Amino acid sequence: MSFIPHDLTIEGFLLIVSVLLFISLLASKLSGRFGIPALILFLAVGMLAGSDGPLGIYFDDPGLAQSFGIIALSFILFSGGLNTRSEEMRPVIGKGIVLSTVGVLVTAFVVGLFVHLVIGLTLVEGLLLGSIVSSTDAAAVFSILQSKSLNLKNRIAQILELESGSNDPMAYFLTITLTQYLLMPEKTSLWMIIPNFLMNMAIGAVVGVLMGRLALLIINKIHLDNTALYPVLSFSLVLFSYSFADLLHGNGFLAVYLTGIILGNSFFINKNTIIKFSDGIAWLMQIIMFITLGMLVFPSQIPPVILTGVLVSLVLIFIARPLSVFISLSFHKIDFRSKWYISLVGLRGASPIVFATYPLIAGINKSSLIFNLVFFIVITSVLLQGSTISVLAKWMKLDMPDKKPLKSFKLYDEIKNELTEMVLPVHSKAVGKELVELKFPSTSLIVLINRNNTYLTPKGSTVLKAKDRLLIMTEDKKEIPKIKECLDIIKKS
Repeated sequence: MSFIPHDLTIEGFLLIVSVLLFISLLASKLSGRFGIPALILFLAVGMLAGSDGPLGIYFDDPGLAQSFGIIALSFILFSGGLNTRSEEMRPVIGKGIVLSTVGVLVTAFVVGLFVHLVIGLTLVEGLLLGSIVSSTDAAAVFSILQSKSLNLKNRIAQILELESGSNDPMAYFLTITLTQYLLMPEKTSLWMIIPNFLMNMAIGAVVGVLMGRLALLIINKIHLDNTALYPVLSFSLVLFSYSFADLLHGNGFLAVYLTGIILGNSFFINKNTIIKFSDGIAWLMQIIMFITLGMLVFPSQIPPVILTGVLVSLVLIFIARPLSVFISLSFHKIDFRSKWYISLVGLRGASPIVFATYPLIAGINKSSLIFNLVFFIVITSVLLQGSTISVLAKWMKLDMPDKKPLKSFKLYDEIKNELTEMVLPVHSKAVGKELVELKFPSTSLIVLINRNNTYLTPKGSTVLKAKDRLLIMTEDKKEIPKIKECLDIIKKS
């Protein structure tokens, strides 16, 4: 069924979309101020706009929601790959791969077995539910780690990012396979599943690598007259990478992620422009995806599954996820506290909700129950795990303040000015403020900002972010204490 009433004009539809996007952006500001994960607020906006909410927009089209979700996940994974530095990921690639394969299988099995024994679903139905919620969500992990600006020890952040970016393909494959088995058990066997899985992953990997190389060649050789068209070119390449891999019965999610990684670690024309465009598109896709999925849910159907959802969520968070992490990393050198932290930060997000639409569309028995349970589990995970990610890091002593010394650069002898580099700590009150709001000494000036290895020319409206590296010009060293006071840089940073 469509969510667009017959008497709704295109202008009315665009008005609704614009209002929902604007409300979501306002919600994201509240997220940073009150520590509530933004993804939950995006879902809440969708639920308020849906049929059970004040706006009452009826939306009961899982197929359309699934289509939105697939497109959105493709761009989110591409953006995540584009921002992945190979030198940072290379030391943790083994840990990330085993978590995204063995970890997913262990999580799916433990949750599936619990659901079968305690809740009464068949074993295959339980395994289907377990498979749907078995992967950590790239959108949730990327956005929350970036918003919290955590500097974690033992390359934990890199492990979490690599795992979340690469485990969707496994969860997707398990979901599709078990859905097909429930529809046609006589045509599905273990001897078919394993070769299909290997072929699915291999094709996705090959397409991703080839598309990354081809995209690099195209971008550098095409010589477009208008530089504004390069982001559009990257947009088309993402869509082609996913759809071409899927056409060959490969895993499209793995393909776009690898395409992004190869591009992100290569030199190409207008790289910064394309990266910024991709980041913006990824955020837009996150907002649209979460609003759409929020509208798809009928809140009135959630109360009957709350008790069951709480039980499954607790098993997933405190039993299945830790078991999957400790089993997967048992042969890797990583300390006990780090394993526990990785276990407790296994965020679920939009991916499981998107995957839950497959059995819903297929008409699997109890698919509505599975969908509502998945939605409740996701909300529990993002609220509980997403809001405690920084608290846990400090409590477990895994956070690592930036202790790099300030750097001073003396200019020519005849020039009295000095350049000083300062790193804005996470705790600074200046984080989130515009430069114009800072009470800087009149004879000092921020001349350059290094943000995630991207150099920004500061303006009065530039908003400071945690861990920004600021290049500050001063006329006198005596101004430095005043500058540090303005930026709230204290000794522990």
